[in-house]
Amino acid sequence: MRPVITPEESARLDGESAVPLATLMERAGLAVAIAASGMGARYGTRVIVLAGPGNNGGDGYVAARHLKRRGVDVTVRSLGYPRGDSSVSRAEAIAAIHAGVMVRDLGDPEPCDLIIDALFGVGFHGTLPDRVVPWIGRPAPVLAVDLPSGLDGLDGSLRGPAFRAARTVAFHALKTGLLVGNGPDMAGDVAVVDIGLGGERPEWLLCEDDDAPLPGRPRRAHKWSAGSLAIVGGSVGLGGAPMLAARSTLEFGAGAVQVLVPGAAQAQAAAMDPGLMTRGVGVAGWFSADAADDVLAAAERFDAMVLGPGLGDETGEFVSRVMARWAKPLVLDADGFTGATVDEISARSAPTVLTPHEGEFSRFTGEPASPGAAARLAASTGAIVVLKGAPTFVMGSERWVVTSGGPELATIGTGDVLAGMIGSLIARGLDPETAARSAAHWHGRAGRSLAAITTVTATGLAGEIGRFAW
Repeated sequence: MRPVITPEESARLDGESAVPLATLMERAGLAVAIAASGMGARYGTRVIVLAGPGNNGGDGYVAARHLKRRGVDVTVRSLGYPRGDSSVSRAEAIAAIHAGVMVRDLGDPEPCDLIIDALFGVGFHGTLPDRVVPWIGRPAPVLAVDLPSGLDGLDGSLRGPAFRAARTVAFHALKTGLLVGNGPDMAGDVAVVDIGLGGERPEWLLCEDDDAPLPGRPRRAHKWSAGSLAIVGGSVGLGGAPMLAARSTLEFGAGAVQVLVPGAAQAQAAAMDPGLMTRGVGVAGWFSADAADDVLAAAERFDAMVLGPGLGDETGEFVSRVMARWAKPLVLDADGFTGATVDEISARSAPTVLTPHEGEFSRFTGEPASPGAAARLAASTGAIVVLKGAPTFVMGSERWVVTSGGPELATIGTGDVLAGMIGSLIARGLDPETAARSAAHWHGRAGRSLAAITTVTATGLAGEIGRFAW
């Protein structure tokens, strides 16, 4: 678990730190110099440090001084002399000059082996000065200090040209803008360096392997004690969705799963996978309000339910009745989610997990999908909200960001796999919030693993997740 903080929180930590600013700057600049050495800066290498007028520039001057002592051919190209409350930065600029570092005006670009971007820090907003723009896109790799200049540190947006870094050295904690929007594309490899700050109030928590637990299976377990799940879904053209979710449920460690589909579709569903139990429900042969009682009776034995994969978009009354009467954990996915209302979700006494992608979220709430909006929906309904995307956010009593997945998951059916994984972990005994976070994390890990050897498809992913189930 690693904290992710906003630029505002970063400024608060700097301002309230008991450690003198000069000490913090020395630690930060040394970390940048070490990172530059790791990128090939050594005796005779040509390095240019682009230094801004604030504390970010001060970090650059410190880095230049340390690199000079290592024999690096380093020059600082300054956007402006440190100003305002940057007396420490001014002192570091003087110290760099005394150490033999050449300091010149920003001017025009010149050839070099590495550019250190120390122009602006995490508080940057707006667009870069015109004088800076010619330095963007040069052949030399860029090492960014805390955040690539031109990138908004809060939301990762770009309002003009920005530096694309090969590596970014972030101080104390990841910043929100490094993980969302254009941040992951602009920041390159991100290393977080401890410079002695503490007491942060995280905006999010970054999920890592240790934060994604997986329950074991007792030696004397049987298929019903190992976790059981009912999957409700299926409609014309979407019959594979609940089957993918069900297959994923078993692959991810549950002992029993049953797919409940419209009566008219049961034979087709059963033919898709002989390893899955299927059952047709609904007197009329299709999901309707009257079919809710059939579903509830058929699912009574199971520990949890996934409602929605391939359900179709004309089943609102059916979804409402199942939600109101199902008194166990429920994962609302796809059309199950969009067929519900905020009041109906809020009225549930049993845990509910919502798994919308950005489009479904916006249609449901009427506002753009964002981490903040997902957190508000979780708070207003009491549900766990899994906002799928790059990255994925899991919002409940805690706010988690999951970055394990990548663009390889942008293929039809992978969301059905995730719904089955969440349901499986709930059935296996994890609390729903932990289950949602863990499933999202291992879903991403499995996708990356599979992408290393072949193209990711939902069917392939459902087979891959078993490697990460225990």
